Amino acid sequence: MSILKNLKRIRSEIGRDVKLVVVTKNCSIREINQALFLDVGDIGESKVQEAKEKKPLVKGTAKWHLIGHLQTNKVKKAVELFDMIQSVDSLKLAKKIDSVCASKNKRMSVLIQVNISREAEKHGVLEEDLEFFLEELSGLKNIQVLGLMAMAPFVEPEKTRAYFHKMKLLFQKLKKEKIPYIQMKYLSMGMTNDYKVAVEEGANMIRIGTAIFHSN
Repeated sequence: MSILKNLKRIRSEIGRDVKLVVVTKNCSIREINQALFLDVGDIGESKVQEAKEKKPLVKGTAKWHLIGHLQTNKVKKAVELFDMIQSVDSLKLAKKIDSVCASKNKRMSVLIQVNISREAEKHGVLEEDLEFFLEELSGLKNIQVLGLMAMAPFVEPEKTRAYFHKMKLLFQKLKKEKIPYIQMKYLSMGMTNDYKVAVEEGANMIRIGTAIFHSN
């Protein structure tokens, strides 16, 4: 099935109110340019180095999202390359992004990664620490927190529902808290395996690659 058909199918399934971030990890420049030609406005990369190599060769004006773990020693390059960092998971990292952005006169949009499944191998802030974490971030002037990001365990789609539901409740709770300078605009959750369940449970941003570029 072509990229065009895959995009049409996914867009019809998720509706107009859900932002689609097309994940281009391991994709060729040709495939990325084809997606951009088909009105993809947001692309996601997991690694700073891969984005550095691809971005100069890509046509179009998509917004670039970093969706993978970011090490502090890669922050300077990430700030140059990306329009949003979806994987802020520590105060140390947030402060580094803020500092680099200050030196470049830039304000970076970020999402806070939550380890909702409490898996040891996953990065992210634990839900019980999240409100305090956001209060700490509210004083940073060069980052703009716009919401939350999470990944469910890689299990059967229906078994991800409880995790996504918990994220939605957390998102709604924080929205009501109205922490100064913190916005709860985006709830980024759901990938190829589980995006339908994520949208049903309240995701308004999803991150999909395989179902677009490698689906038969």
